[in-house]
Amino acid sequence: MIEKTVLKDHLPVKIRKGFDFQDELVLAVVTATKPDFYKQAPLLPAADKAGIKTIVIHTGQHYDELLGHGMKEFKLEDRVAFNLQVRGDLLQKSYELVAKMGFVSRYLRENFPKTLFIPIVHGDTLVAGMAPIGWMFGRGEKVAQNEAGLRGMAPKSFSKDPETYINNQWSGEWVMSRQEPFPEQWDTFTAGAGAEFQFAPTELNKTHLLNEGNPEDRIFVVGNSVVDAVEAKSRKGSSETSVFDDFPELENGEWIRMDIHRRLNLTEARFKSIVNGAFDLVKRGEQIVWIELSGTRFALEKFGLRKKVIELAKSRPNFLFTPLWKEYSHVMEFLNSGHCLAELTDSGSMQEELNHLGVPCMTVRYNTDRPETVMKARSNLLVPAYSSDFFSGTVRHIKENGLTDQMKKGQKLYGSRVADKIIAVFKKLYDGGKLKTLRSVPEVLGIAEDSKVSFL
Repeated sequence: MIEKTVLKDHLPVKIRKGFDFQDELVLAVVTATKPDFYKQAPLLPAADKAGIKTIVIHTGQHYDELLGHGMKEFKLEDRVAFNLQVRGDLLQKSYELVAKMGFVSRYLRENFPKTLFIPIVHGDTLVAGMAPIGWMFGRGEKVAQNEAGLRGMAPKSFSKDPETYINNQWSGEWVMSRQEPFPEQWDTFTAGAGAEFQFAPTELNKTHLLNEGNPEDRIFVVGNSVVDAVEAKSRKGSSETSVFDDFPELENGEWIRMDIHRRLNLTEARFKSIVNGAFDLVKRGEQIVWIELSGTRFALEKFGLRKKVIELAKSRPNFLFTPLWKEYSHVMEFLNSGHCLAELTDSGSMQEELNHLGVPCMTVRYNTDRPETVMKARSNLLVPAYSSDFFSGTVRHIKENGLTDQMKKGQKLYGSRVADKIIAVFKKLYDGGKLKTLRSVPEVLGIAEDSKVSFL
């Protein structure tokens, strides 16, 4: 198939020619960053089995070999119909996403006027917040959201004493706390406003959406499609190589895997608390493998700490400082190996993956948008960067008091065969004719009207 580049307001969009759809439903799976690759990928084979056609709309913002490898690993590349080639900082990416999704929406309407295209965005990434705006403003239609209803919550009481703080998390009251992480909480909330169909991982997510006024008949609790990716990449033979080929040290004993990249953790006070706390853990003999993400490197260089981290890694066999692991299957291999004691992370997805795998999670935040992993499963605990002593002290308290053994036994929350469930909902809605109209205000209020608002 031939690719051509279209200039829209001087912003390039790559269009792959050769696809043709007439009088049918097409699911437009939107991908942007690494979590999208593996959480959205399971939708494609599930749709194939159900006879629903798909295309991929890719933002193209992860275009290098390392960050973009997931497109190849999950076999998404040949499905891409539009590459938006998004670039720049947060602001530039935002307005490019809105403009380019608007362009794509109108292109599809002009070229395939009888086809029902439903974009499905994912979670709390920037594209989840911006793509629905472009689609809605471009053609007056809403989208679907996979992993809908992620809303930050925090224990009502904070304590500088690790034991008290942990008890507050597992047994105390929680409150809404949507300020962090930024922009993820903004993105998921905005996506919710722009979504006609919302696929929620848990009942708690559904409750958040209902509290915000979303109609219950458009919310579907299906689990989280991350479990499909975890299961696929945990199977023997899912990769031709092994993570232990790259890092043989990891086969010795149990390690705490560490990854930090959230913007507010990269501010000076918090980041220095994390670095100094990690140094303290290493000097006390804990085995730490720290993964350097792009945000990590930015902060280390900005605060003049990268050289110190590298020097510590050279002098301490219990401290491994590595580049980003390219293959998702390598992450799964290590987490499943028995050599991962726990994960120290500020990621959202890792909280889900670790819950499914039975690996303890320590989330480096004051709040979490996966509070069910703490409150219900007890597979997760918050370890915010209040100070270096608090950070390292809380990690040590969790390990030394046997809490990791409890966390390994946490209830699995996110289901199974989730992509099949999402696709089954679309098929049922399509076969039942419910994708034909968008409910108008009078209809929501129970007032009969002769006309409907055109949808899709």
